[in-house]
Amino acid sequence: MKRLATVVIALYVILGVSAQDNNTYFFGYLSYEQALKSMRDYAFMQKKMADLEAQYQAETKRAEDEFNRKYEEFLDGQREFPKTILQKRQTELQELMEKNIAFKEESRQQLATAAEEALAPLKTRLAEAIAKIAKEHGLALVINTDSDACPFIDPTMGEDINQLVQNALK
Repeated sequence: MKRLATVVIALYVILGVSAQDNNTYFFGYLSYEQALKSMRDYAFMQKKMADLEAQYQAETKRAEDEFNRKYEEFLDGQREFPKTILQKRQTELQELMEKNIAFKEESRQQLATAAEEALAPLKTRLAEAIAKIAKEHGLALVINTDSDACPFIDPTMGEDINQLVQNALK
């Protein structure tokens, strides 16, 4: 880890000195999240995902309502049921509860998969735009500034390409 830090610092110093000499930049920086959200198709994808999530939530509510209804029927009749019917109803309730739990977990996984699949073409398009701009501007690398990954960047040594990328995606 120390070795990597030393290499990064050395590269930064070397690139910084060269950038000042040539008045050019060797790296660019942008907010990947901001660029992604600026894409036209992003809002459509978000709406599509919200609709899908609403469908899963509606089905979950329907299943919960069915379970609650059956549980109330069980509670109302449990004193009058013979032992075998009581056990059968308990087993049915247990199975229904397990199915509902499994459905909730499966729907979380399905939503995550659907989100990944919906974002994939947007991320590909964004990566292509970043690469094109980096090549056009002679940038050796592009840094993602999201999540405080890079709390300080000297603007005299790097180029802010946020607007360039957003314009390229329109």
